[in-house]
Amino acid sequence: MMNKSRFHTALLLSTAAMVLAACGGSGDVDADTVVLHRGNSAEPLTLDPHKASGTWENNVIGDMFIGLFTDDESAAPIPGMAESWEVSEDGLVWTFVLREASWSDGVPVTAQDFEYAFQRILNPATLAQYSSLLYPIENAQAVNAGEMEADAVGVTALDDRTLEIRLEYPAPYLPGLLTHYTTFPVPRHVVEQYGDQWIQPENIEVNGPYKLVQWSTNNFVHVERNELFYDNADVCVDEVFYYPTVDATAGVRRVQNGELHLNNEFPGQHIDRLRREMPEFVRVHPYMGTVYFSLNTEFEAFEDARVRNALGMAVNREFLAEEIYRDGRSAAYSLVPPNVANYAGGVQAEWADWPIEQRRERARELLMEAGYGPDNPLRFEYSHRSTGDNPRIAPVVQQDWQSIADWVNVSIVQIETQIHYENLRSADYQAGDGGWIADYNDPYNFLFLAEERSIPMNYSRYRNSEYDNLVSRANQELDMEVRASMLADAEQMMIDDMPIIPVVFYVNRAVVSPEVTGWTDNIVHIHRTRFMCLQGEEQSAAAGTTDESSAD
Repeated sequence: MMNKSRFHTALLLSTAAMVLAACGGSGDVDADTVVLHRGNSAEPLTLDPHKASGTWENNVIGDMFIGLFTDDESAAPIPGMAESWEVSEDGLVWTFVLREASWSDGVPVTAQDFEYAFQRILNPATLAQYSSLLYPIENAQAVNAGEMEADAVGVTALDDRTLEIRLEYPAPYLPGLLTHYTTFPVPRHVVEQYGDQWIQPENIEVNGPYKLVQWSTNNFVHVERNELFYDNADVCVDEVFYYPTVDATAGVRRVQNGELHLNNEFPGQHIDRLRREMPEFVRVHPYMGTVYFSLNTEFEAFEDARVRNALGMAVNREFLAEEIYRDGRSAAYSLVPPNVANYAGGVQAEWADWPIEQRRERARELLMEAGYGPDNPLRFEYSHRSTGDNPRIAPVVQQDWQSIADWVNVSIVQIETQIHYENLRSADYQAGDGGWIADYNDPYNFLFLAEERSIPMNYSRYRNSEYDNLVSRANQELDMEVRASMLADAEQMMIDDMPIIPVVFYVNRAVVSPEVTGWTDNIVHIHRTRFMCLQGEEQSAAAGTTDESSAD
């Protein structure tokens, strides 16, 4: 008799074979192959680590490439390509010795690949949306602005296996930053040969555990084990399919039906039912991230801080957290979540503790002071993501804002998630929802979003030189307590100006089959496939064969 684990594995393998056949994939999935099927929120726009910007892209890219540091099972930074490293006394120079490793075509991974990668992502011609994350590196901002040549970036290959990174200011969070895909190496010999087509399945070479096999747009991304990965012996899963589960409810059903092993999201309003029906699948955990609304300060109405504060006051965050999301999220009155490392905290809007009616009354007064009223209505458009709970949040927020006065008119528009974020980056919106998930555990990873130099990631186009100077001086500070206090002062300044409206602090939600081992809930919701397996497969994977006796 086939046990439950083997039955589900056989069912999923059969599903994979049908998917490949329907989409032009080659061949059937071997019966001994361990295949993982992952629901992955949205369709990637790119799998180039220098051009990506979404968590759903990170889930794939982080399975294919390894940086100097990488994420362990609980998403803590551990050595990746870095075998060892030294830090100068002033914290400004980090010197790494690389492990011996190769790309998937057998070509050695060298320090020159890293040097090339940092120069490539910061070259303004690359149009990297996330390049501002690297501005702690010496000359990175100037190179990215086109003010200096690419080789001025403070990343230098001293020899094939020694890499030096020079910083503008001490960055105690650097190991965490170096797990991020913006810092990943790329195979110079492949990129220079194929240009932007280097990421195509027929061209790509990787240094991580999995290599791209097929990308069927709006259907699936398929990767398979990279036998030349330096830790391949400890990898269990042979192949991975990532599916864009824009409809999270449908994604949950696919997990229930055995079509997927996991989906990395579920609608919050379903949590009670799911805990009744499939309690062993439901995973909820605190998340180092914030849902917030951006107000485009280049839109005339939102140039005025009184208008921005009025809209911030009117949002009933507690109602959204407790009655709409209903998944453990808490109301947010600051951008930086609680318990972030290296931070003093204590930041919130001065009206955060007021009753909602008092806040809306004050909001009405502020709008009238700004010149709005029955003869000059405030009209704007609120755009939101099409995924997750966002379509349910939109009409509630619309009502919150229109409850200020009958001369506040808000239209809402739903936009596909990737396009929505592109609109935010290009300032092609008026008010828009969004979320930020920290890339490393430090308050600066939130506060850089409001720096002028971080445009386009600074969606609101907020420009405040006093804020920028304070953040910059804080990052030069070696006393971590003083730095933490200065960053809190900067955040308070920004919150008082309200270019963004913090709404709730995230929790991460997923449905994961009990068959999946190696999934560890963590604060950044990063789960690398190399640490996962399926029950009953760990021993056989280690032995290099499938235990057929379990199917008797």
